[in-house]
Amino acid sequence: MTSITDTVRQAVLAMPMAQTLKLQFNRVEPGDVELQIPVQEAWCFRPGQLQATAVFAAADFAAVAAAGTVLPPGFINATIDAQLKLLAPARGTHLVARGRVVSASRLLTVCAADVYAVHEGHETLCATLLGTARNIELRAAA
Repeated sequence: MTSITDTVRQAVLAMPMAQTLKLQFNRVEPGDVELQIPVQEAWCFRPGQLQATAVFAAADFAAVAAAGTVLPPGFINATIDAQLKLLAPARGTHLVARGRVVSASRLLTVCAADVYAVHEGHETLCATLLGTARNIELRAAA
């Protein structure tokens, strides 16, 4: 039987955007996710510095994946709102995004993520996100 953490990992990694970003999970636990993406020049607006779009994507994937880990069986989720605050340049070899659940209910889950730029083993907090995921019940096909 597949666990909810395995289901979340598989669902996220099947998404074309996650594949394009070369997203990898470091940790997936109930209510807590850590992932990373490499800094790729295609996503940079100046050499070695990621554009906000890639930073937002890492934060959103981490936060909403964390929210997905607390869903009951037969549910999926999707972002309905998110706000990103950029705090420092996203420069380094890769980003690490740590997502967590803030408050979970049947319909909505409030989630958050902090994104760190990693350079020579040193992490710099470069962004934080607060988001809301809509929990959607899957219905059996008639």
